[in-house]
Amino acid sequence: MAEFYDTHAHLDYPDFADELPQLVERAAAAGITRLVSIGTDLESSARAVTLAERFPGVFAVVGWHPNDAVRAPRDFRAELRELAKHPKVVAIGETGLDYFRLPSASGGSAAEDAHVKARQAEVFQQQLEVAAEVGLNLVIHTRGECFEETLAMLQPFASRVRGVFHCFVGTPEQMRRVLALNSLVSFTGILTFKNAQSVRDTLAATPLGSFMLETDAPFLAPVPYRGKRCESAYVQDIAAGVAAVKSCTLEELSAATCATAREFFPKLG
Repeated sequence: MAEFYDTHAHLDYPDFADELPQLVERAAAAGITRLVSIGTDLESSARAVTLAERFPGVFAVVGWHPNDAVRAPRDFRAELRELAKHPKVVAIGETGLDYFRLPSASGGSAAEDAHVKARQAEVFQQQLEVAAEVGLNLVIHTRGECFEETLAMLQPFASRVRGVFHCFVGTPEQMRRVLALNSLVSFTGILTFKNAQSVRDTLAATPLGSFMLETDAPFLAPVPYRGKRCESAYVQDIAAGVAAVKSCTLEELSAATCATAREFFPKLG
């Protein structure tokens, strides 16, 4: 069985609270040997670290998600630096920008939109700075019409920090711009969806060695589990879809994606 990693899952979410040991066991049985649990605020990040301490194959990413930026402390860099010292913390994030659900989408004002955008940028900037200081890479979230703004904020740090644009659904041209900054993209179960040909087109254009695999569990379960809770074992189903698009064997895909992940997250070992 080919080995794969789940480089992005939210294992601290309540969806998994009652069966984490079983989830980790099912992943291992499916050949998924490394699971990266992603923080979304300081409390979630601390939980991710606790899970990494509990399970040998689990690692943590610590940071603050853009969708929660409005409630973030004005300056949480000290707390983030402290979390990042843990030997199983492999990156900073999930951070970035998200213009998909701005206040105006549900009747809010342009001023409210501007406030949310400003707070997201402040929170992203702090995490860029901490990543550069502590020598860790970034897990980047970008959703909605904010790709240009996200790249513009990453650009000044590109010589010191790499980013993985997780759950990538952008165009081949956008993918190439990410790679030009020495960063990566990552693909989820979306690529198995019938209506996701554009994602498969971008995957086809992305070189082996320039992308990773992830579930974003508990979200985005691949076919044949679409609509159900996602979990790390389903990386095997995602990998099968990727191998079909890339016309490679599962063994070739395993070698490429695992090596890419170890290079991007050196603490995975």
